Amino acid sequence: MDGVLVIDKPLGPTSFDVVRQVRGLLKVKKAGHTGTLDPMATGVLPVCLGEATKVAGIITEGDKAYDAVVRLGVETDTQDAQGKPTAEAPVPPLTAPLLEAALARFRGTFDQVPPMYSAVKVAGKRLYELARAGEEVERASRSVTVHELVLRDFSADRLTLSVRCTKGFYVRTLAYDLGRALGCGAHLEALRRTMSGPFTLARALPLGDLASLSREAVAGRLVSLADALTDLPAVRVTADEARRVLHGVPVEVAPVPGRVRVLGPDDALLAMAEVVGGRLRYQRVFN
Repeated sequence: MDGVLVIDKPLGPTSFDVVRQVRGLLKVKKAGHTGTLDPMATGVLPVCLGEATKVAGIITEGDKAYDAVVRLGVETDTQDAQGKPTAEAPVPPLTAPLLEAALARFRGTFDQVPPMYSAVKVAGKRLYELARAGEEVERASRSVTVHELVLRDFSADRLTLSVRCTKGFYVRTLAYDLGRALGCGAHLEALRRTMSGPFTLARALPLGDLASLSREAVAGRLVSLADALTDLPAVRVTADEARRVLHGVPVEVAPVPGRVRVLGPDDALLAMAEVVGGRLRYQRVFN
């Protein structure tokens, strides 16, 4: 069983818990998720099966989209609802112009400091390991891009936002920084991922439904390796050239910048490569 199974992750389990359930139910040896979701988050979690695990790192690089609820007036140590409150402050009277002015600074490309409760490594240790030991260390900021940030609704102390962003963006930290910008503090109360790369909720399978499906039904829902990498330009080869590709023999093609996916006559994914000097230089060949 090779391909990507898009799971609609429920509230509670970790991403690893989901992978473990998928592996056990489908009796597959190789499975891995792309792009971790916190236990409190729900939504799109692509799970790579079989040969698809070889491209998990590339799938992870795609943009993400989320629907988020931000609670104003309370900061927590984890920047989300699972943490302990660390500060409280009154929320100013909210208006759409006030909120739009605050949100404006979080659109486009800017630097973001990752939270202490994250998997980022500092001096060889995960930040969450240091945080659980009661340590807080200085973290280097990282460049992130928010393509879209929409205020969907607001009440006296809550905001509903939609975000489309690059890999590595922390919505928890957006909530924290937005609270600071408004002068009252905030934390992330709820998060639902609606898109991860080419995968959306429309093609996601609720985790609870997986056990009731036959292996054939699950196989019918798998996204092929070729379709999972639609962000990469396609280079198509003939049947004769396909045999050469599968043996790692360079094939001459038209120049294409960056990484490409090499497709055979039947649109099956044969390899990932770069075009150097008019020839394919293979990074990964799929049998």
